[in-house]
Amino acid sequence: MTAIRPFKGIRPSKELVSSIAALPYDVYNRREAREITEKNPHSFLKIDRPETQFPEDADMYSQPVYDKAAKLLEAMLLDGSFMQDESPCYYVYALTMGQHTQTGIVGCASIDDYLNHIIRKHENTREEKELDRIRHVDTLSAQTGPIFLAYRPHAALKILLEKVCASAPLYDFVSDDSIRHQVWQIKEINLIEQISQIFSSIEQVYIADGHHRAASAVKVGLMRRDAHPDYTGTEEFNYFLSVLFSSDELQIFDYNRVITDLNGYTFTELLTMIEKHFHIQKIGSAPFHPQKKGQFGLYGNGNWYCLEADPCLYSDSPVEALDVSVLQNFVLAPILQIQDPKTDPRIHFVGGIRGLHALQEEVDKTKGIAFSMYPTSMEELLAVADANLLMPPKSTWFEPKLRSGLFIHQIEH
Repeated sequence: MTAIRPFKGIRPSKELVSSIAALPYDVYNRREAREITEKNPHSFLKIDRPETQFPEDADMYSQPVYDKAAKLLEAMLLDGSFMQDESPCYYVYALTMGQHTQTGIVGCASIDDYLNHIIRKHENTREEKELDRIRHVDTLSAQTGPIFLAYRPHAALKILLEKVCASAPLYDFVSDDSIRHQVWQIKEINLIEQISQIFSSIEQVYIADGHHRAASAVKVGLMRRDAHPDYTGTEEFNYFLSVLFSSDELQIFDYNRVITDLNGYTFTELLTMIEKHFHIQKIGSAPFHPQKKGQFGLYGNGNWYCLEADPCLYSDSPVEALDVSVLQNFVLAPILQIQDPKTDPRIHFVGGIRGLHALQEEVDKTKGIAFSMYPTSMEELLAVADANLLMPPKSTWFEPKLRSGLFIHQIEH
């Protein structure tokens, strides 16, 4: 039973919505975030990344930085850039990227469902990244970045969403990256009750993206419970901002690997060692996209190769059966001595949205190698989460990305 409920959304004015909506805070480095806020003073990034409003050498984790975010949000509410709905609502959020559309319900999920594993995760979190968002949410008393949740396909919910989307949207705009964003508001009591009731019949939901934001929201909720020992469980701090999508509508891209150091081997020696577990076929100079699970692209010395993994490398474990695990266990760790891809400076990751030419360019600069991956499937992700296991780092890259600034959930007045 999943507890999802409506909320009094803080949202942008129709005139400014396209200028305010911003990609998630962690998509950008500090320089990129600053450049965006300088070009677009309305961008929500100035609230999600308030260090952009300070000198470049300022400590981005100091309390005055978080206080600035709270002041900016308050100012944008006062000047009409944002407004708050008077009654609790659900919202429907559709994103269209080319021919692909995914439609989600915006509501608030329960921190107790997270703690009791009704909301299931598949990724580890880093404490320093959590602490940043904890301070951000706690200082603003608001959650500004929605958690990207998934549920298994549900026929009644699909029909309900189709009916809502047949009406005129509240917002309809195209962002700079050519993604169309449409939002509908649901304030009719009977529809709200229907949605809440449907979710109460769904046994599990899954975090697709936003593990750090979810963990931070939960920890702030627990802090507020400590501060209010007489809490009832109905207070807003017991819930966190989410967008819930049917898992069959989600689009996972490849998440590719660039390695800058061959651990002392020549490229020819490396191929010889890889050949113990993989069939290797030279492709040539044209970028190679793996076409199926168990297939990998390798780029080095100006050429692409197709690697086919020996089927015996895959086990019954939902984690060890992932392509990213096979690459880690049989190439990166034993041959290149990359034991921890989270911390090893010789490896970095390139989202498939950037294309394979981006891999080639990086390899040609460093004289290293790159691996192109077949995308992890949603079914693989759900299987890992259902087994209460965690995926290796950088296993999934979801597109399109949810925008921040379209919906804000105030957790306490």
